[in-house]
Amino acid sequence: MNNYEYIIASLPVLSSDFRGELDCESILDQIKEQLSSKDRGRFELLLRGFDSNSLGRDFYTAALGSADAFIKGYFLYDLCVRNCRVRYLNHRLGRPEDTDVLNILGEDYEFEDEAKVNDILAGGDILARERALDDLMWAEIDELCELQVFTADVIFAFVAKLQIVARWLKLDAETGKQLFKQLVDEIRNNKKSIE
Repeated sequence: MNNYEYIIASLPVLSSDFRGELDCESILDQIKEQLSSKDRGRFELLLRGFDSNSLGRDFYTAALGSADAFIKGYFLYDLCVRNCRVRYLNHRLGRPEDTDVLNILGEDYEFEDEAKVNDILAGGDILARERALDDLMWAEIDELCELQVFTADVIFAFVAKLQIVARWLKLDAETGKQLFKQLVDEIRNNKKSIE
């Protein structure tokens, strides 16, 4: 039996003046302990997608074949963004366009945000580019869970956003804190809207 309401209600809420370290592993362990065995398997697949050593053809084939709408949609978008990055680098380095691109979507697939990603990649500031790409991913996460309240996908969306926050805490503590505050505010607003 799934208890999504309890899990979502128990997601950590820190004050907006968060100053400490974010213990992602502890948060993820707490979520995992409360999931059903079926959802735990999907949760593990989601987490593998944040391990750069896992991101190959086998992973994306599994993720895109997932029965979970969030995992499938998120990693479809992630793959498209990554392929855009590789093509952009290939162009800059004078290599053939499709070198190292994971072509598992078929030739007819068109990524609707390709122009947005290419515009971001053309920027001169590396940190600004990374932030803009993460903002694009954040917006996609929101879109994938639009109008959902107590579902596994809301939990998985929280986990995906938590990974973005954790990354920025490592790169830039102030940006990470701002993103974490945004995530906390979203959770608070979602809880208020269902009360």
